[in-house]
Amino acid sequence: LPPVPMQGGALPPEEELKATVLQLRETVLQQKETIGSQREAIRELTGKLSRCEGADGRSATGTWKKELGKGKDTMGDLPRDPAQVIDQLSRTMQTLKDRLESLEHQLRANASYAALPNDLREMLQRRLGDLERQLLSKVAELEDEKSLLHNETSAHRQKTETALNALLERVSELEKGNSAFKSPDEFKVSLPLRTNYLYGKIKKTLPELYAFTVCLWLRSSASPGIGTPFSYAVPGQANEIVLIEWGNNPIELLINDKVAQLPLFISDGKWHHICITWTTRDGMWEAFQDGEKLGTGENLAPWHPIKPGGVLILGQEQDTVGGRFDATQAFVGEMSQFNIWDRVLRAEDIMNIANCSTNMPGNIIPWVDNNVDVFGGATKWPVETCEERLLDL
Repeated sequence: LPPVPMQGGALPPEEELKATVLQLRETVLQQKETIGSQREAIRELTGKLSRCEGADGRSATGTWKKELGKGKDTMGDLPRDPAQVIDQLSRTMQTLKDRLESLEHQLRANASYAALPNDLREMLQRRLGDLERQLLSKVAELEDEKSLLHNETSAHRQKTETALNALLERVSELEKGNSAFKSPDEFKVSLPLRTNYLYGKIKKTLPELYAFTVCLWLRSSASPGIGTPFSYAVPGQANEIVLIEWGNNPIELLINDKVAQLPLFISDGKWHHICITWTTRDGMWEAFQDGEKLGTGENLAPWHPIKPGGVLILGQEQDTVGGRFDATQAFVGEMSQFNIWDRVLRAEDIMNIANCSTNMPGNIIPWVDNNVDVFGGATKWPVETCEERLLDL
């Protein structure tokens, strides 16, 4: 079969050989299909012939009559005589055998025609060998590049991990004690403006309390009223614990939204030490200023335990848990040493804290740098020493 020429010129020898081989392969496949179909017909006829030869004349005659009567004559009008039927089947088989031999001869001729000349076959083998060697060389180059890339990636990853470890060690050192203040509690929170966005937040929360003492140092000259030094809100009760001086009203302590007025006077722009105690038993409360008890009372939310899990805010009054601040109720000034205990401190202890003779961090909320966050422009500054604050009284 002649090869089909390519558009624009003659085909190279390799392409012509490839086209010839493909055409011969298609021809062989077609011939094989024809031979297979002819062999099926031969097997079917051979089976019928065996049945005819194995039966006697009468039975064969009866069988063929039945088949002819049912209309199943697949070979045309067969003679009624069994001998004639056998003879016709033999001739048909011989014809089929002849056709099969002719196809096999043709197939062998095509196969011999498909045999390539030696020089062309050798050239094709050399070309295939060259292609195989080029492919192996390219694979080896890719493997080398892959290995080199893996080594570079490992070195880069190791360098990155070393830098990250150094940064983590540095951060750990800073967290362990390299604070901006001389000690973790020697700082103050400054809230210079009456806004609804300057505030501090205590990271820790309160457990359930049946008594407490809150102490802090504060300085303010705001008027009218210093605002809200601190507030504690829980779900369902925004005024669980609040200390507030609003407008021209006296300072008030709110427990579970119940109110007690405190005889404290601290809006003179000087440092003052304030302590408030409360117990759920009969709702007893006490108010201390600069170490002296100035007032006491009872029936302030009696038998009501302080609920746990709320939010403790410095400088703002909460209308919802952790939010909805009112600028008119904001604290203006500075505060430090905000501590909470889960018991009522003795008057002697409160005096010792106020006159700087003892340092008692709160066992529930201690005043430490990493427990206080500031927001909205509120700032932390180094605080004056306790003795300096005493001189300010």
